[in-house]
Amino acid sequence: MSLPVTTVSMTSSVVFGMYRNCRQCLSQLRGGPGTPNTKLEIFLSGLAGGVATVTVMSPGDIVKVRLQCQTESLRARKGANLPKPKYRGPVHCLLTIVREEGVLGLYRGALPLMLRDGPSYATYFLTYSTLCEWFTPTGKKGPEWTGVMLAGGVAGMTGWTVGTPMDVIKARLQMDGARDIKRYKGFVHCITETVRVEGSGVFFRSLGINCLRAFPVNMVVFATYELLVGFLRTQPDTIEPPKLEFE
Repeated sequence: MSLPVTTVSMTSSVVFGMYRNCRQCLSQLRGGPGTPNTKLEIFLSGLAGGVATVTVMSPGDIVKVRLQCQTESLRARKGANLPKPKYRGPVHCLLTIVREEGVLGLYRGALPLMLRDGPSYATYFLTYSTLCEWFTPTGKKGPEWTGVMLAGGVAGMTGWTVGTPMDVIKARLQMDGARDIKRYKGFVHCITETVRVEGSGVFFRSLGINCLRAFPVNMVVFATYELLVGFLRTQPDTIEPPKLEFE
């Protein structure tokens, strides 16, 4: 988990940064700074943030998946005459993938990752924004902290409900060929083969644990986000972009 932990701040920075800047740009295009965003603009901004995060998330994610599967495989065959583990740690795994599969090997499963995170974050931010509006008392600019945390938790569960099927495909493509056995010819073949062998229910097999994790995690995420944005905000309603001056 050491590599994903070191990249999680970069991933969150890209997601929230892209989301917030897209919202600001769309607001300015439609009516100038401070114009409230429509639900469609919030959805598209979240979609852009989810797609952009693949650039920094994919390498750490594939390392995590391969090391976890290697550990599970060794535990399952404990006591047998096993070969030495292929990967000695996250850095060795990263370098081995680059050496054997090239730099693009770090982005194996990037398409399902993009199809997972794009719609997932779009739904995630739209749900959070909508719930915050519902929880905002009349005459107030935003909800109380309990409303922020509840909206964040529900948004996390909603996002994972949308993203779980693609998460299954992503993990299978990332592991395909790692044990010298290649089962899938590509993205579409992975989906059709998975449905043929295991049925469509397999796509939601991990939904329960994902939602159980997502609620408390995203309560903290959005509470921290709102706290820091409020602290860093230079004006009460908008964050003005830096002005460029030319002499």
